[in-house]
Amino acid sequence: MRGITFLIASALLLSTAPASATPAPDDRTPHLPAPTGRHAVGVTSLHLVDASRPDPWVPAVKRELMVSLFYPAASARGPKKQYLTPAESAAVLEEGGITTVPPDTLSTLRTNAVVDAPPVGRRHGLPLVVLSPGYKRPRATLTTLAEDLASHGYVVAVVGHTYENVGTAFPDGRFAPCASCEVLHDHEFWLKLDAGRAVDVSFVLDQLTGPLRDHRGANLVDASRIAMGGHSAGGASSLGAARADARIRAAIDVDGVLSTPVPPEGMSQPVMFLGRQDNFAPGAPSVKSWADAWPLLTGWKRWLVVAGMSHPSFTDIGVLAPQLGLDPSAEVPGERGAAITRAYVRAFFDLHLRGVPQPLLDRASAGYPEVSVVEPSS
Repeated sequence: MRGITFLIASALLLSTAPASATPAPDDRTPHLPAPTGRHAVGVTSLHLVDASRPDPWVPAVKRELMVSLFYPAASARGPKKQYLTPAESAAVLEEGGITTVPPDTLSTLRTNAVVDAPPVGRRHGLPLVVLSPGYKRPRATLTTLAEDLASHGYVVAVVGHTYENVGTAFPDGRFAPCASCEVLHDHEFWLKLDAGRAVDVSFVLDQLTGPLRDHRGANLVDASRIAMGGHSAGGASSLGAARADARIRAAIDVDGVLSTPVPPEGMSQPVMFLGRQDNFAPGAPSVKSWADAWPLLTGWKRWLVVAGMSHPSFTDIGVLAPQLGLDPSAEVPGERGAAITRAYVRAFFDLHLRGVPQPLLDRASAGYPEVSVVEPSS
């Protein structure tokens, strides 16, 4: 089921039908929407090496991860983060079969986060959110969400799971391709991916709250307030990571089919499912994994579905595809999809990491009529 869902999502990304909207004449450079919070956003890149662990996909080397750390910053002035390197951009477009734009296009689009900007906020006083991207997708595809959370006072660690995306560029010039793509994608594969991502996340938390706790951005992290979310495979693996690491207080699965079931003893951390109405509403094709997990979630829980969104709509792909002349196959426009995702994801974290009541998560909202609250029978 997980593999089928990914193939459908890939087909949506790869469509090259003309977009209905054309960028304004004075704004033709592809760009991400501006964050909605009061803070400017800074970002720093971390190259982490887990010397204790062979890479699960290339055992001859140690596990290496690239992490983008977003945080509230003192100023919006300064060089903005490069979305992807030219090599990563070329790999993404080639994998998608997209030949209508130059191969380095995704290295030139405009982002909002300032590289290595001075952070603002109380030392070790801000909540941390970990984000994990979908399978084959670079960590950059969650930048719109990460920038927005940071603008609202969160530290956000977006983890790139090496050899699980189409390509990772390291600071020394090395380029790691998608080694896992060469493996049979059976059920055991997805179990291995989920388990490996949980270890990746725990290692990142160890680093941010240990050796790097005084590093730029990480020096804002309150180690007692950590939660996780992700898209597709990254969303599904968030639940497993939360069960494996008690530091993760809450988890969001955005449009991801669960391959690793919730164990019979259940899961007590707060969990939110947020997905497409056509795929995750009762009776829809991929709903079974969420329905099976639902009665085993013993803490706070919500199941929300969004009408008119496609799988990429929850990520930067939904925003960027129309700007590149591609069709994301969604009724909801890209920036509207981003606004919905940002609002509901932030509401979940505000509730569970800041203790701020969120009526948005309890009932239908006139401001977001696309979103429905699902109430399963058990």
